[in-house]
Amino acid sequence: MTSGFRAGDSSTDALSPADRFAASRARRDTPRVEMFRGNLSFDLDPFQLASCAALERGDSVLVAAPTGAGKTIVAEFAVFLAMQEPRAKVFYTAPMKALSNQKFQEFVAEYGADQVGLLTGDTNINSGARIVVMTTEVLRNMLYADSDLLKDLSFVVMDEVHYLADRFRGAVWEEVIIHLPQSVRLVSLSATVSNAEEFGDWLQAVRGETAVIVSEERPVPLDQHVIMRTKLIDLFATTRVGPGDPPGTPTHRVNPELVQMARYGGRTISSRQMQDVGRRHSRGGRPDDLKMDRAGVVKMLGERNLLPAIFFIFSRVGCDQAVKQVLRAGVRLTTQLERDEIADIVEERCRTILDEDLAVLGYYEWLDGLQRGVAAHHAGMLPAFKEVAEELFQKKLVKAVFATETLALGINMPARTVVLEKLEKFNGEARVPITPGEYTQLTGRAGRRGIDVEGHSVIQWQEGLDPQAVASLASRRTYPLNSSFSPTYNMAVNLIEQFSRERARDILESSFAQFQADRAVVDLARKVRSQEESLHGYEEAMKCHLGDFREYSGIRRELTDLERKGSIRADLQSRGEREKRQNQLAALRKRLKQHPCHTCNDRESHARWAERWWKLKKQTDELSRQIRARTGAVAKIFDRVTDVLLELGYLLRSETGEVTASVHGRTLRRIYGERDLLVAECLRRGVWKDLDPAGLAAMAAALVYEPRRDEGQTSDRYLPKGAFRPAFEKTTDLWSKLDDIERDHKLPGSNPLSTGLSLAMNRWAQGVSLDSVLLESELAAGDFVRMTKQTIDLLDQLSVVADGTVGRTARQALESIRRGIVAYSSVA
Repeated sequence: MTSGFRAGDSSTDALSPADRFAASRARRDTPRVEMFRGNLSFDLDPFQLASCAALERGDSVLVAAPTGAGKTIVAEFAVFLAMQEPRAKVFYTAPMKALSNQKFQEFVAEYGADQVGLLTGDTNINSGARIVVMTTEVLRNMLYADSDLLKDLSFVVMDEVHYLADRFRGAVWEEVIIHLPQSVRLVSLSATVSNAEEFGDWLQAVRGETAVIVSEERPVPLDQHVIMRTKLIDLFATTRVGPGDPPGTPTHRVNPELVQMARYGGRTISSRQMQDVGRRHSRGGRPDDLKMDRAGVVKMLGERNLLPAIFFIFSRVGCDQAVKQVLRAGVRLTTQLERDEIADIVEERCRTILDEDLAVLGYYEWLDGLQRGVAAHHAGMLPAFKEVAEELFQKKLVKAVFATETLALGINMPARTVVLEKLEKFNGEARVPITPGEYTQLTGRAGRRGIDVEGHSVIQWQEGLDPQAVASLASRRTYPLNSSFSPTYNMAVNLIEQFSRERARDILESSFAQFQADRAVVDLARKVRSQEESLHGYEEAMKCHLGDFREYSGIRRELTDLERKGSIRADLQSRGEREKRQNQLAALRKRLKQHPCHTCNDRESHARWAERWWKLKKQTDELSRQIRARTGAVAKIFDRVTDVLLELGYLLRSETGEVTASVHGRTLRRIYGERDLLVAECLRRGVWKDLDPAGLAAMAAALVYEPRRDEGQTSDRYLPKGAFRPAFEKTTDLWSKLDDIERDHKLPGSNPLSTGLSLAMNRWAQGVSLDSVLLESELAAGDFVRMTKQTIDLLDQLSVVADGTVGRTARQALESIRRGIVAYSSVA
């Protein structure tokens, strides 16, 4: 069974003599934990101690704790344990290259450059080191390739393991967890999730002994406020609970002052004034604007000593505009000494950027903002610019950062205050309210451990907000972890080649997705059993001594349904249809009158029970259908994927029924990405053999590029000339055929290819300047770098798996686009 731990009071004074004895014994039993503690400048919290002790006992651990609670200290202890052995290795996986880069630098500082490696797809530094930091996808690929680097692997750290719920990349986490050798211990670090025990039970099932350590205590308490007009108001009422409590202990009751201000245009007023305001509102008067401008908010926070602050704005454009607005208002948050230090750091970090690119990237405006203590942070920025903003914020030189929500995902940038301008965001289709889990994740940045005694979250009031709804959002901590796992073509071929089709099905049945589905089935089955008991009771109640009343009630229902349908469609029916319906009605009425139960004195009483029976029967049948759909759901998708691969010849079936990979399937094994099968088909059919390096770079860009929803298909006149166009037409034809085959096999298919980046990538590969390419693509610098690195990743795969000409061309294409801002961006 999983061992569980929930952190409570960390005070030693609160321990009983028995607890103190147990703690003393634990220290004797965990000498390496004590050695590790002795090297720290601070003591470990109870959840950190429990986690480290579990690792020293030989267990794997799942640690679920709030942002900033210090989960990574557990990972650092795993590294410490590995380094106590002569050859043991530890892999540290992170969901983003930015996080991988950050951890790499930290481990180099601790253990030295010779002991630490970095693998992020496009970066390969010291891969044979004993501590290797990597993205999760790199580890997944190593497992499928049975890499020599896995030898002596002792620990794998999965940072931000709640990414397992990510719709696009989450499956990779499950693949790694399932396929890691059983001798490897897993250190899973997660944000606070409401079903940590369920996830721990699954880890126990697939990985063996796993301790589940849950801490819901923020290391720095969070005070929550609202800005309305020019006033900063507490969201929750405060009270003195007992004589020993500090004054102003927060409750979960909404602040009455806030409720009144929301109702009366941002004012607290007397009862007589309430009547006047009510009359004005009834005559259509507009309430005063309740929103303070951004510069005003920054100044207010500065005056109250609540900087540094992160302002979360769910729009890249909004982040850039916010910086401009604050600077236009003359805000300056730095001293001359700090401005000089900022200039030195920026010059050092950006010295490799070409002078002609600086103006294109908005360098001088960006530097002006930094020197005044203000910065933006979003995915559209050049990665080097984001890294500088992060470094300056950590050094307390930048005091106000306007960021999108991606900043909340693990990067070490704690602030004293987090400001939420809105409580809704655009999800790609519509504006939707943020969830309690998202609110927790965003406000988790508030409060710097060891610096602040409390963190602060500030909501900017918007007209139409409900104080009770805001309080409910801020007080709930529901953040369920749900699997997004689904078999891919590459996964299917790898599993079948390594194991067998039947063994592969068994492996997929052990996924967290199926584990959750099976648990849901257990609950549904329990409900079905309960409803079947009720059905039996209803059946007893409707029993008739004259005959089968269920049969009789069935005739009544059929008759009622036919009458209802006939009355709705009467004016649309032909004469023949009306006659046919009348004959059916007459036959049913005759059967009803001839049925023995028709003459029963208790007929209507029986009928009421029968109606309850039929209604519950319909619900029970639907639950049973759900059970059938969920049982073996992952394996059913795997079977459909396998059938597609068999039809296309990537898998072969022998006379004995055994399924193996063909020569084309073995190529597919080494192609990773959402379009794995399409890439394999194009290589197999020789579709790209006539492309030059720039043309192949443009084609790779079309395969990885995801256009905005409002972006249409690029006109032919914006496509690269020469061999690209016929090659793209053939590629699109193959995509269309594959899409039809997938849908025939009840698989969802994929989106059409987009050439929105192809011409720009083609020109970039030909050496065209950055300003021309960014103008061509209409992309922000950060987006261009990120998409180019994804293009490089695909070209790198092609250079390895493609035969002859295409492989050589891919290598040339890769080198031609890895230049300028792409080459010197350390992460993306």
